[in-house]
Amino acid sequence: MPEASDPAAPLGSPLADRDAWSTANCSVGRALDVVGTRSAVLLMREAYYGTRRFDDFARRVGVSEPVAAARLKELVDAGLLVRRPYREPGARSRMEYRLTIKGKDLLPAIIALMQWGDTYATDPAGPPVELRHRDCGESVRAEVRCGDGHQVAARDIVVSVGPGARRAGG
Repeated sequence: MPEASDPAAPLGSPLADRDAWSTANCSVGRALDVVGTRSAVLLMREAYYGTRRFDDFARRVGVSEPVAAARLKELVDAGLLVRRPYREPGARSRMEYRLTIKGKDLLPAIIALMQWGDTYATDPAGPPVELRHRDCGESVRAEVRCGDGHQVAARDIVVSVGPGARRAGG
């Protein structure tokens, strides 16, 4: 595991008086409302790996059918997955799950979690899966970049009041 020779400073912030600002409209909290369970994140992982069918989701994530059904319904209701009919020859029509644009846009967060797990929580033998760029074969990594494309460290990020910020008690 890498050692933290220079611990990252907290994000710079003009929100120094944190108690003056409400956390009720927090984007992180709202994202966790959608994918904040282990099973939801692992179901999304499976969707990225190409899993489409209910039984495969439940088996590969290692959850009961009722848990898989509830989480998949939540992911569909949140717009990350869509249900589409399919039919095998000679069989009845069934539903499969496909990623939506909204679901595909979650991929960098899942890659970041995977990358963190590969660094700090992996098996001694190494990571079970590696992500590589199809065109050049190099490993794929999540990074924090500004709008101009510069890689940005945590100590170089300034938090500012956004249009959805709300004063506490207001």
